Amino acid sequence: MSIFTKKKILVTHNGSFHADDLFATATLSILNNGNIKIIRTRDPKVIERGDYVYDVGGIYDPRKDRFDHHQKGGAGVRENGILYSSFGLVWNKYGEKICGSKELAKIVDDKLVAPIDAGDNGFDLIEKKHKIFPYLIQDALSIFRPTSLEKMDNDEQFKKALIWVKEILKREIKKSNDQIEITKIIQNFYKNSIDKRLVVIETPNVSRYEIWNALQDFSEPLFVIYKSDEWRIIAMRADPDSFGNRKDFPKDWAGLRDKEFQKISGITDAIFCHNNLFLVVAKSKEGAIALAQKALLA
Repeated sequence: MSIFTKKKILVTHNGSFHADDLFATATLSILNNGNIKIIRTRDPKVIERGDYVYDVGGIYDPRKDRFDHHQKGGAGVRENGILYSSFGLVWNKYGEKICGSKELAKIVDDKLVAPIDAGDNGFDLIEKKHKIFPYLIQDALSIFRPTSLEKMDNDEQFKKALIWVKEILKREIKKSNDQIEITKIIQNFYKNSIDKRLVVIETPNVSRYEIWNALQDFSEPLFVIYKSDEWRIIAMRADPDSFGNRKDFPKDWAGLRDKEFQKISGITDAIFCHNNLFLVVAKSKEGAIALAQKALLA
């Protein structure tokens, strides 16, 4: 970075901060290779001089890099009904440029940006069935905000949180990009499977989450075999957003290990079956295939 490059002025509101203004800041920082100056204020004269103004100012005009959503009428809504917050508005303009493709920007929007926009706009994505509620990214970021009993500087706490947020955003872009490539590899094994109820993945070290993501839209797969430390078999989920299998492993396998599992399954290198009947482990690929075939017939 040249020392003569003028820093871009990022202006957002002062006081308390939230996930949307933090992630909007992270997006603009990545866009400008970190060559930025952040001003947190509500002073109209300072706001007017900003190169990027977001979550403050009362204007949404992407041509002028103004990204507020608090004005009357808001700043638009997605097709899925989720209103835009400052993060979504900034991402809408610059996400594709940062990611390098519209496909990747859309994946990150669906996974990270839209949920944060939803939370900022009071849009519930999760049905509250219990008194215990999931600990969300918004909750994790809120720990950086001072309590009323603490004498902390909000701007300093914002900077601390921003370090964490930038790393999350960078990693989400990287992981989502890799998922696109991994999905192609996994789906190729699916397409070449003779019995599409059982898919064997020869590429080592894929994760079960990558497999679930890659094959969820195909209705045939019930079990997938892949190589980790040992050979593993996972059951495909009935619903990508909840627990529950398309087909369980046999109930009498639940929680068994080693000799006990080998005896009841009849497979000499069987190692383990998870209590929830979604995971089985074997020493060899042949053993894993034999276990999966027994499970298909059960």
